[in-house]
Amino acid sequence: MTNTLPRKALLSSLLGAATLALAVASTSTFAQEKVLRIGMTAADIPRTLGQPDQGFEGNRFTGIPMYDALTHWDLSKYDEASVLLPGLATEWAVDASDTTKWVFKLREGVKFHDGSDFNADAVVWNVQKVLDQAAKHFDASQVGVTASRMPTLHSARAIDAYTVELTTSEPDAFLPLNLTNLFMASPAHWEAKLAAVPASVTDPAERSAQAWRAFAADASGTGPFKMSAFSPRERLEMVRNEAYWDPARTPKLDRVVMIPLPEANARTAALLSGQVDWIEAPSPDAMDQIRSRGFTIYSNPQPHVWPWQLSFAEGSPWLDKRVRHAANLCVNREELKQLLGGMMGIPKGTVTPDHPWWGNPSFDIRYDPDAAKALMTEAGFSASSPVKVKVQISASGSGQMQPLPMNEYVQESLRECFFDIEFDVLEWNTLFTNWRRGAKDPTANGAHAINVSFAAMDPFFAMVRFSSTGAFPPVSNNWGFFGNDEIDAIIADARTSFDDTERDAALARLHARIVDEAPFVWIAHDVGPRAMSPKVKNVVQPKSWFIDIAPMDIE
Repeated sequence: MTNTLPRKALLSSLLGAATLALAVASTSTFAQEKVLRIGMTAADIPRTLGQPDQGFEGNRFTGIPMYDALTHWDLSKYDEASVLLPGLATEWAVDASDTTKWVFKLREGVKFHDGSDFNADAVVWNVQKVLDQAAKHFDASQVGVTASRMPTLHSARAIDAYTVELTTSEPDAFLPLNLTNLFMASPAHWEAKLAAVPASVTDPAERSAQAWRAFAADASGTGPFKMSAFSPRERLEMVRNEAYWDPARTPKLDRVVMIPLPEANARTAALLSGQVDWIEAPSPDAMDQIRSRGFTIYSNPQPHVWPWQLSFAEGSPWLDKRVRHAANLCVNREELKQLLGGMMGIPKGTVTPDHPWWGNPSFDIRYDPDAAKALMTEAGFSASSPVKVKVQISASGSGQMQPLPMNEYVQESLRECFFDIEFDVLEWNTLFTNWRRGAKDPTANGAHAINVSFAAMDPFFAMVRFSSTGAFPPVSNNWGFFGNDEIDAIIADARTSFDDTERDAALARLHARIVDEAPFVWIAHDVGPRAMSPKVKNVVQPKSWFIDIAPMDIE
């Protein structure tokens, strides 16, 4: 992609370029109900069978509402960082004599939406669905979005009806945090779907796959909302679970409707016309209009990074640290923030300088084009002989903010510092799948960087999966194959530190090394802008990538 527009005009023109038609059900359909209609950034409904796709937008919109995990994030406060809370587990502890084993005490009296009991056997079954290839309900399609988020989880066994032991492949203090991503689906409901598979289907793997497809169309978790209608790429409807186990999250809403609207202007038009009550990532050039029409725009600094993740594969131009540092010095993030209507944070690394994991890196991420050009000249590049870089990006998607105009802006910024950037634009879920396959996979199409935003709420998600040699694809998201023995040793110190202070100290060392080595171009921190009708009440925008729909209400 080549552009000749000045950067400010470029961003504004791209943001205001398109308007799409939207067809949604008439509000009269739900005239007697409290219905909340949400316009998502995803191009499709995230998977509904228990382990969502579409990045963390899937967790936000089909995971957390319909399912529970053993541990939950506290999403009830807007002015404090989200912390870990008991979910379907009431307490947990690592075995002092064998730190690869954890014991979780489970919440009693919880029912799945189909009426069956949640218990230790259900936990074992849900671990097996993604880890035990010999299990009849193993589903390879759920492995990628699960195992990469908890790569040390090895097995589970029931101790009694409400106690379960989880075993990791190595000592891992991060496990309770990672388990927020393992959602509990109903074994009994899946068995009913399996029983309905025609007897003529004899291959066990195909029988399982058909049962999971049927389950996805008629899901059963333990969450505050239950699936009521589902049309792929069109809409998902959920109704409240009046028997939900947590009174604080028992919904007041009768129904929630999810609609995929990947284009920012289409989402904005849908909100302004009253077709939806809530949109993610409104178009920045429409912010003033949205506010003037009485809608509320919520935002909050959150641990969510919008970067280019760089390749360290053979032949990559990023193998030269001078080039990596130059790219980080050549983006005017203040100007980008202004053009996004103020809806971004300016990064100094993956975490902020006031964070316990900061670690005082020596490399200062800032806007200094002269220093960037000097580094590029030293590395052998110039305006007449730029470095050629291909970047895989998306046109929309979960946490991707405004990916096309933002990437075009960065492209033009880096041109001044002797970078010749080419984009390979993919559908979001395809890009997300490529992210797990890595820079050496054919699906990278020769790309030297990938633009996938990521949550940085916990150590594994923020740093370990991008810097551990044990997280090279396909294990997890170290797309660029970045890492070395020194970094692995720091990670081992953090993972095996079950004392918070010691763990934070190791993580601070890790963050400092990551920033100094610069395996990313850190471009923005997301603030999660979403616009809502003033009729939507009890909204808490936490300092988290997630948000809890369950306590909300609507007039």
